[in-house]
Amino acid sequence: EATVDLAERRRIRSAIRELQRQELERDEEALASKRFRPERGGHRQDNKENWPRSQRLEEEQQMTLAALSRQLEAITDVEELTKLLRAAGEYEERKLIRAAIRKLRAEEIEGEVSSPHLRAAP
Repeated sequence: EATVDLAERRRIRSAIRELQRQELERDEEALASKRFRPERGGHRQDNKENWPRSQRLEEEQQMTLAALSRQLEAITDVEELTKLLRAAGEYEERKLIRAAIRKLRAEEIEGEVSSPHLRAAP
């Protein structure tokens, strides 16, 4: 702002943008190196006291999701699945229910497409 020369202002702004770009690149590199740092000695760096508990909770969640998946396979009504979807709170549960709804709708569409061919057959 101290200079009135427009060319000099452009050079200064360009230099500032270049410095900001370099700083962003350094920050991204630092994040990437932290994110993909190999685990030392093959051990988790979490609080080792809480690790068995978190592992147990994850296993319980996997079992719950597997049971839900089996339950969803038995449901053949999109409205019922939609009610389950609205009641579900966990992301993974909602994800499974949405997949089941998509599958049912695809089967319904496939049934509608293939049924006219069956009627046309003598």
